[in-house]
Amino acid sequence: MAARVPVKHVQTRSTAAVEAAFARAGAVVALESSVLAQGLLPPDNREAAERMCAAVEAAGATPAVTAIVRGVPSFGLDPVDLERFLARDGIRKVSSRDLGIAIAQRTDGATTVAGALTMCTLAGIEVFATGGIGGVHRDAPFDESADLVALARSPVIVVCAGAKSILDLPATLERLETLGVPVVGYRTRELPGFFAMNTGLPLTASFDTPSQIVEAWLAHRGVGGGSAMLVVQPPPAESALSAAVVNDATTAALAAATAAGVRGAAVTPFLLADIQQRTAGRSVLANLALLEHNAALAGLIAVALAAARRDVASV
Repeated sequence: MAARVPVKHVQTRSTAAVEAAFARAGAVVALESSVLAQGLLPPDNREAAERMCAAVEAAGATPAVTAIVRGVPSFGLDPVDLERFLARDGIRKVSSRDLGIAIAQRTDGATTVAGALTMCTLAGIEVFATGGIGGVHRDAPFDESADLVALARSPVIVVCAGAKSILDLPATLERLETLGVPVVGYRTRELPGFFAMNTGLPLTASFDTPSQIVEAWLAHRGVGGGSAMLVVQPPPAESALSAAVVNDATTAALAAATAAGVRGAAVTPFLLADIQQRTAGRSVLANLALLEHNAALAGLIAVALAAARRDVASV
């Protein structure tokens, strides 16, 4: 794990478990909190938190849910704070641009992928797990997620199931290429479709083990790569939806959002909720499964990376 960077006038805090992992240069996996406070509804958000953290721990790493807690950038949530975030009452959605404002206003903020990546850079955490990243929106190519810019400037291994299926996936993959973000598959040679296993979009690289991913990551950093590396894996087969079901539900949800006049930040939660209804809840089951699956892989990668860092330090 890279050394943490001290920042003047910004106090941070970590739970005891995360602080202990930092102290021993152990394996830490960062997790976003927006999926808990604005994404999944109760009780699914609680199940997601439990399954993700348990998966990271089972791999031998320490989970660190990133959030702004009453104005303090926090790595790991204690039980009281976690309950408040799961209750979703008054928790602001915080992207990278919003971190300073949330800190100054001493508010609670749940981190998006972009917000979490900025916090990872602050703490020197090199591995992050999420469900799906944001990207280029369908029918609005000028509207793209801040996640893409954050990926371009954050040196973090990001494990996910691709970009959210509601997005323009080919355009998102092209933007990642333009921004210099390597996208590699874990035991897959095509970009997964978040809820679906396949998109037909080929990847230029694929690896079969966490150690191979770590080797590629260290080489990326060694040649001056300052961006993230996106590691994508399909959702578990037993929970995944077919590409046809996902596409039909997404197309119908987009039409519903347009008819309802939904715009801006409200679009993504509206679409995901609409897709949930159209798939009779199967999209939520897929989401929970892929979140756990990604957290488990991220834990294995973090353990392998910590070992590699120790080997280098001992030479």
